[in-house]
Amino acid sequence: MKQRILFLAGTLLFGWSLLPSAAQAQAQALCGDRNELIEKLKGSFAEIPHSMGLASNGSMIEIFASPDGSWTIVMTQPDGVTCLMAAGENWEDLPQKKNVGTKI
Repeated sequence: MKQRILFLAGTLLFGWSLLPSAAQAQAQALCGDRNELIEKLKGSFAEIPHSMGLASNGSMIEIFASPDGSWTIVMTQPDGVTCLMAAGENWEDLPQKKNVGTKI
Protein backbone atom coordinates (compact mmCIF):
# COMPACT_ATOMS: atom_id res chain seq x y z
CA MET A 1 0.00 0.00 0.00
CA LYS A 2 2.88 2.38 0.76
CA GLN A 3 4.24 1.85 -2.76
CA ARG A 4 0.84 2.72 -4.28
CA ILE A 5 0.55 5.89 -2.18
CA LEU A 6 4.05 6.95 -3.16
CA PHE A 7 3.30 6.28 -6.84
CA LEU A 8 0.11 8.36 -6.76
CA ALA A 9 1.75 11.12 -4.70
CA GLY A 10 4.66 11.25 -7.13
CA THR A 11 2.26 11.51 -10.04
CA LEU A 12 0.44 14.38 -8.33
CA LEU A 13 3.67 16.21 -7.52
CA PHE A 14 4.91 15.81 -11.08
CA GLY A 15 1.62 17.16 -12.42
CA TRP A 16 1.68 20.14 -10.06
CA SER A 17 5.18 21.03 -11.17
CA LEU A 18 4.06 21.24 -14.81
CA LEU A 19 0.84 23.20 -14.43
CA PRO A 20 0.34 26.85 -13.52
CA SER A 21 -2.46 26.39 -10.98
CA ALA A 22 -3.28 23.80 -8.33
CA ALA A 23 -6.84 23.39 -9.66
CA GLN A 24 -5.55 22.45 -13.10
CA ALA A 25 -2.98 20.11 -11.57
CA GLN A 26 -5.59 18.25 -9.57
CA ALA A 27 -7.80 17.87 -12.63
CA GLN A 28 -5.00 16.59 -14.88
CA ALA A 29 -2.40 15.03 -12.58
CA LEU A 30 -3.69 11.46 -12.82
CA CYS A 31 -4.29 11.50 -16.58
CA GLY A 32 -1.91 10.89 -19.42
CA ASP A 33 -0.88 8.60 -22.22
CA ARG A 34 -2.63 5.22 -21.95
CA ASN A 35 0.40 3.13 -22.90
CA GLU A 36 2.62 4.89 -20.35
CA LEU A 37 0.07 4.51 -17.53
CA ILE A 38 -0.48 0.84 -18.31
CA GLU A 39 3.27 0.17 -18.40
CA LYS A 40 3.64 1.86 -14.98
CA LEU A 41 0.82 -0.27 -13.55
CA LYS A 42 2.42 -3.41 -14.95
CA GLY A 43 5.98 -2.51 -13.96
CA SER A 44 5.34 -0.99 -10.53
CA PHE A 45 2.45 -3.15 -9.31
CA ALA A 46 2.33 -6.22 -11.61
CA GLU A 47 -1.23 -5.18 -12.52
CA ILE A 48 -2.68 -6.45 -15.78
CA PRO A 49 -6.08 -5.95 -17.41
CA HIS A 50 -8.73 -7.91 -15.56
CA SER A 51 -12.02 -6.67 -17.01
CA MET A 52 -13.43 -3.84 -19.10
CA GLY A 53 -16.63 -2.19 -20.27
CA LEU A 54 -17.95 0.83 -22.14
CA ALA A 55 -19.63 3.73 -20.36
CA SER A 56 -22.60 5.51 -21.93
CA ASN A 57 -20.37 8.46 -22.90
CA GLY A 58 -18.10 6.18 -24.95
CA SER A 59 -15.32 5.95 -22.36
CA MET A 60 -13.66 2.60 -21.81
CA ILE A 61 -13.46 1.56 -18.15
CA GLU A 62 -10.83 -1.05 -17.25
CA ILE A 63 -9.92 -2.79 -14.04
CA PHE A 64 -6.30 -3.81 -13.62
CA ALA A 65 -5.39 -6.25 -10.85
CA SER A 66 -2.30 -8.06 -9.63
CA PRO A 67 -1.88 -11.53 -8.14
CA ASP A 68 -1.12 -9.96 -4.74
CA GLY A 69 -4.47 -8.12 -4.69
CA SER A 70 -3.67 -4.54 -5.73
CA TRP A 71 -6.09 -3.02 -8.24
CA THR A 72 -6.62 0.14 -10.29
CA ILE A 73 -9.61 1.45 -12.24
CA VAL A 74 -8.65 3.28 -15.43
CA MET A 75 -10.87 5.32 -17.75
CA THR A 76 -9.91 6.05 -21.35
CA GLN A 77 -12.01 8.81 -22.88
CA PRO A 78 -13.04 8.82 -26.56
CA ASP A 79 -10.37 11.47 -27.23
CA GLY A 80 -7.69 9.00 -26.02
CA VAL A 81 -6.93 10.64 -22.66
CA THR A 82 -6.53 7.99 -19.94
CA CYS A 83 -7.10 8.71 -16.25
CA LEU A 84 -6.57 6.73 -13.07
CA MET A 85 -9.93 6.76 -11.30
CA ALA A 86 -9.36 4.64 -8.19
CA ALA A 87 -6.85 2.23 -6.70
CA GLY A 88 -6.72 -0.11 -3.75
CA GLU A 89 -5.77 -3.44 -2.24
CA ASN A 90 -7.34 -6.84 -1.57
CA TRP A 91 -8.90 -7.46 -4.99
CA GLU A 92 -10.81 -10.71 -4.98
CA ASP A 93 -12.59 -12.51 -7.80
CA LEU A 94 -16.08 -13.63 -6.91
CA PRO A 95 -17.23 -17.10 -7.95
CA GLN A 96 -19.55 -17.09 -10.93
CA LYS A 97 -23.02 -18.39 -10.16
CA LYS A 98 -25.03 -20.26 -12.74
CA ASN A 99 -28.31 -18.63 -13.66
CA VAL A 100 -30.55 -21.67 -13.34
CA GLY A 101 -33.82 -21.09 -15.13
CA THR A 102 -33.04 -17.43 -15.85
CA LYS A 103 -32.67 -16.09 -19.36
CA ILE A 104 -30.92 -12.80 -19.95
